[in-house]
Amino acid sequence: MAEIALAEPAVQSKRVAALRLDRRHLLGLVLLGPSLVFLAAFTYWPVVQVLWQSVHAESRAGNVYVGLSNFAAIFGDAAFRRALSNNAIYAVGTVVPSLVLALGFALSLARSNALNVVLRSILFLPVLVPLVAAASIFLFIFLPGVGLLDYYLARLGIQGANWLGDPDIALYSIMALTVWKNAGYYMLFFLAGLQAIPPESYEAATLDGASPWQRLRYVTLPYLRPTIAFVLVIALLNVVTQVDHIFVLTKGGPSDSTNLLLFYIYQQAVEHYDAGKAAAATVVSLSFLLALSAFSLRRMDAGADMEGGRA
Repeated sequence: MAEIALAEPAVQSKRVAALRLDRRHLLGLVLLGPSLVFLAAFTYWPVVQVLWQSVHAESRAGNVYVGLSNFAAIFGDAAFRRALSNNAIYAVGTVVPSLVLALGFALSLARSNALNVVLRSILFLPVLVPLVAAASIFLFIFLPGVGLLDYYLARLGIQGANWLGDPDIALYSIMALTVWKNAGYYMLFFLAGLQAIPPESYEAATLDGASPWQRLRYVTLPYLRPTIAFVLVIALLNVVTQVDHIFVLTKGGPSDSTNLLLFYIYQQAVEHYDAGKAAAATVVSLSFLLALSAFSLRRMDAGADMEGGRA
């Protein structure tokens, strides 16, 4: 009987603790409620609608289930395949130079002094320019014969080119705009990542006689793995979701040489009134982004585990 009497207060305290925990969970759900509603309404529900539309086609009788016919149609479309290849080239040609430049800028300007603050601000200025305005600026720069680029090339005795009208170089001209626009933005993330590296790691590497290249390879880059993975996701999201400059500069031409996946989706939905093919192309794009995000999150976790093991 004495043991039962002693156990009753412990049971009551556990019940009180559980009740307090339930109230905290309820309060958390109440506070998260508005955000969950917006997330469901503007993220999950549109995704469900796109998935549903991708297996349907419009007809006089309404939306008719067609299975995977829309996917077969887009993969059989030469314009879609060209948009995919353009997007792959565009991704490599913008993400790699942007990240390399951003990391170089961050390493060069990591120290906090007046000059570096000014230089950081200058490099960040393109980020503040809206993409449509930036495209308008580059439209003036790329004008054949009278544009700013051809003007300075002519002063050097070099003949300019039709930067936006030649199918062989138009996409690369678009890439130049993208790199100019995004490198300063990615630099901020690398600057933040560099600030989180323990100075003791550099001191130990210096005492061991490591060269600057060795310190970069064996100290800086391993610590920056989570940052690189995070920035890579953002950069590839921009590759798939930014299309304003295509509207302003080329509208996908010439000869579909600058037609990217998002612009192809716009063409199918708005110009050709084919919501099924547009939805199927959107599903392909979403699948790529989800796979990329899962891979990058695993890399971020691996980098965090590595840092935790070192700590």
